[in-house]
Amino acid sequence: MRNEQLAELGQQLRVDTVRATDAAGSGHPTSSMSAADLMAVLAANHLRYDFGEPHHPGNDRLILSKGHASPLLYALYRAVGAVDDEELLTLRRSGSRLEGHPTPRLPWVDVATGSLGQGLPVGVGMALAGQRLDRLPYRVWVLAGDSEMAEGSIWEAAEHAGYERLDNLTLIVDVNRLGQRGPTRHEWDLDAYASRLRAFGWHTIEIDGHDVAAIDAALTEATATEGRPTAIVARTHKGRGVAAVEDKEGWHGKPLPDAGRAIEELGGPRFVSVDVAAPSDGRVRHEPPGDQPPAPTYAIGDEVATRDAFGAALAALGSRRTDVVAIDGEVGDSTRAAAFGEAHPERYFECYIAEQQLVATAVGMRARGYVPYATTFAAFLTRAHDVIRMAAVSGTAIQLVGSHAGVAIGQDGPSQMGLEDLAMFRSLYGSTVLYPCDANQTARLVTAMAELPGIGYLRTSRGATPVVYGPDDEFPVGGSKVLRSGDADRVTVVAAGVTVHEALRAADLLATEGIGVRVIDLYSVKPVDVATLQEAAEATGCLMTVEDHRPEGGLGDAVACAFADGRPLPRLIRLAVRNMPASATPEEQLLLSGIDAESIAAGVRLLVEQAVVR
Repeated sequence: MRNEQLAELGQQLRVDTVRATDAAGSGHPTSSMSAADLMAVLAANHLRYDFGEPHHPGNDRLILSKGHASPLLYALYRAVGAVDDEELLTLRRSGSRLEGHPTPRLPWVDVATGSLGQGLPVGVGMALAGQRLDRLPYRVWVLAGDSEMAEGSIWEAAEHAGYERLDNLTLIVDVNRLGQRGPTRHEWDLDAYASRLRAFGWHTIEIDGHDVAAIDAALTEATATEGRPTAIVARTHKGRGVAAVEDKEGWHGKPLPDAGRAIEELGGPRFVSVDVAAPSDGRVRHEPPGDQPPAPTYAIGDEVATRDAFGAALAALGSRRTDVVAIDGEVGDSTRAAAFGEAHPERYFECYIAEQQLVATAVGMRARGYVPYATTFAAFLTRAHDVIRMAAVSGTAIQLVGSHAGVAIGQDGPSQMGLEDLAMFRSLYGSTVLYPCDANQTARLVTAMAELPGIGYLRTSRGATPVVYGPDDEFPVGGSKVLRSGDADRVTVVAAGVTVHEALRAADLLATEGIGVRVIDLYSVKPVDVATLQEAAEATGCLMTVEDHRPEGGLGDAVACAFADGRPLPRLIRLAVRNMPASATPEEQLLLSGIDAESIAAGVRLLVEQAVVR
């Protein structure tokens, strides 16, 4: 498309953002207008994409990291014929696909954006997939705003992209100077952004973001650059083309005051259509599975850490499925994800100590059709919570594994103890939370996770624990296992992970005193086995939950939820980590937190005594 046509297309995109936000009565027209010329040139002359086949493996990927500028993206969709004018004017209405920030309800949107700073990290994951897995020539284009360049996630991504030499990745920074409440940190100092990116190994180009010829030349240069990613840092004006709002504070997130006059000032409605270039022919070529070692199994009574079982199971799964990838946060020797790396080095990705990038890489790779398992310590996944939350908004099925959970890790102390992770993952929309207690159970659940429809979380433990299940036992998601039961049971103890073994020891001790205790291994913390819990409540009248986790949001709350919606609530006692741990042995930690076998037994005795008194 010639320069004059590109300028007209840019104006059309501006007009349509004004029209859409005026119809909605809300939205972000001025943030969209600043980037209109950038989007016009990219779509008309450089993007390779089949809008009729959004899952074509050769399609370029376009991520609008500044998701609040969604009217610009939707205006582009109208220009390419993906949506019509009637749908464009449904922006932000209930039931419309055109939401306030883009989500994959639209087939051309790979991931939800709007929580700033996440588009580039996810783009890095996609670019890595293109470079090392798909091995196809598609490019990843990320349009970001200048305000989000203050986010730490941006710089985790920038460093990783430079380190990996992702020359199939281009970042376009819309430097419009104004943020939500006033000027951005660096305003129009383009070199403030460019110099930082160059320090991370990027090729940078500084341009006038309203000069369509300069934009076209910069995008051409980016495509030709080899051996490093490119950032185009573009000076723009927020609200470009409308004097009442251009480069003026106070207009972020507001429709224009007089849409009719603004449209007239922009030259009126246009109906320029864009024929986006077709993607390169390409087909992802997964290597066929090689020799497939048998899935790991363990003998009852063996002492095996669930983290060890996880590593072996993931490596075996990778032998059976060539779409499985593993992503590490520089703790693979501890999480045991390194076992996958040794077996399948071409599908093992090291993200180093950058947990936001770790999870975003998983999101990007899942968008490209892979099944990622991202691993680090359970405590450190909390750093990536917002990335995980946005993955849930996207409906992205990624599998996350947190090791070294709870006080049971021992001497390392509280900074390393995941004590809030179950609550974090249970609260996510559509998530599955699994907490195995032995090696065979872990191996089965690792395999099951690959088929989960949403975010899956597996909690593993550092120390070795006895194998209590046989290799042929099955562990369906949403299930549980009753490990001790009898007609004379007085109390039901519900446990998961390390506390299952403490509960079993307590039950055996109490049996010598003539006190029957039912023990449930609630390995599926979400969804929970409602039927088994209700049956136990009816049989014993009292449930005691025991968890190596804070009392808020974990196992106890999961059990309580099984008795919501009018179901009769039994007496429920919760043992959890209520203290602030310090360094101690694992055994001492469990005792000091009141979740060891002796504490469980003491609690049951008290309950039985109280029942006798009544």
